[in-house]
Amino acid sequence: MENYLASLRSLDLGLGRDWTERIFTRPYGLTAVAATVGCLSTYLYIRPALSFTQPLPSSLPAKRYGSRHRKAVEVAAEAEEDEEGPYPEDIFPGGRSVDTPYGTIQVYEWGPENGEQVLLMHGIGTPCVALGNMANRFVDCGCRVMLFDFFGRGYSDTPSDIPFDIRLYTSQILCVLASSPIPWYSFHILGYSLGGAIAAAFAAYFPHRLLSVTLVCPGGLIRPSHISLRSRLLYTKGVLPEGWVKWLIRRRLRPSPGPSADVPVDDTADVSVDFDQVVLSKDTSSLRVGDTMRRQLVSNPGLVDAYISTIRNAPIYGQHDDLWRRLSARLAERRVSREPPPGLPLGRVCLILAENDPVVVKDEWIQDSRHILGEFGVEIHVLPGGHEIAISRGEAVADIAMRSWEEDL
Repeated sequence: MENYLASLRSLDLGLGRDWTERIFTRPYGLTAVAATVGCLSTYLYIRPALSFTQPLPSSLPAKRYGSRHRKAVEVAAEAEEDEEGPYPEDIFPGGRSVDTPYGTIQVYEWGPENGEQVLLMHGIGTPCVALGNMANRFVDCGCRVMLFDFFGRGYSDTPSDIPFDIRLYTSQILCVLASSPIPWYSFHILGYSLGGAIAAAFAAYFPHRLLSVTLVCPGGLIRPSHISLRSRLLYTKGVLPEGWVKWLIRRRLRPSPGPSADVPVDDTADVSVDFDQVVLSKDTSSLRVGDTMRRQLVSNPGLVDAYISTIRNAPIYGQHDDLWRRLSARLAERRVSREPPPGLPLGRVCLILAENDPVVVKDEWIQDSRHILGEFGVEIHVLPGGHEIAISRGEAVADIAMRSWEEDL
């Protein structure tokens, strides 16, 4: 032992020989060294266990806003609107609130149980009530329809810890389908604006589940050149403080003449229709797009967060070489294969555009969709009007969609 201590004393620990001598000659010095060596040895021994990652539970409670809950202090006018909700909750038959790991989803489903099944998806701002005229037209023609509020819109909750990307929206679709009292194995899908972008992405990954795809003024192939510098600064994360961004977007979502939340274009864009004045449903002529947006801003605290995250993460812009290439390949398989895989039997999508849409520019979309999907991969129709045609001309859109189910090009 004496020899061992002598050898330690002979070490120069980089502190100078005087300090080294003090460490090993004073009573507490050797104890401190022994404790340090012991702790280091223990750490090295248990280090593999510390680095092991425990598996996460099968489900985690998502942080979310309740769409029917709000801050305690509000002005009287807003409180009155909140009691009404973003739209009359019983406006359609078959309404239900579906619990999911992401929060609740407001779903409506009605029509003959043995009819053609049609899933409808709305735009980025207005909830599913916007597609009411279209849905009723499908039902009048013997179809069974299902529509729902995207997360953060209408009466649906808002997951606050997940990006609003195609993964979240796809999961929401699957949750909605699973909530039906009858099987939805093969169905028609129709998406408007943001819903069109989501429908195209769903078709790219789950074509075997679909009988047809109808896209109305959809996102996805909107050219990035239409994104203004102002929008790039506003929606690029980290450029501005998030509190400022939310305040600015809340102001932008408030009803005003010209563009609306479902028309996220520059203020200088040529908008022929005051979108906020468009009537949402012929059954409720007093309810307009602007009314619903104003009520949502009060009754659904997650709307602004959902809107911002969707612009940042959803497949709205510049998907030419990504999702739409994948969709093109899925459609081509069904047109050219001798034994085509199940789903999308016609091997094409039905694209319905508006003559004067400032967002989904008709000529650009005709050119880009034919270039990517091919001449036989897309059937194009153009209706008079602007970006609002899925709302204002919902019955005509439904008629075109139903004709496209069987027609050969």
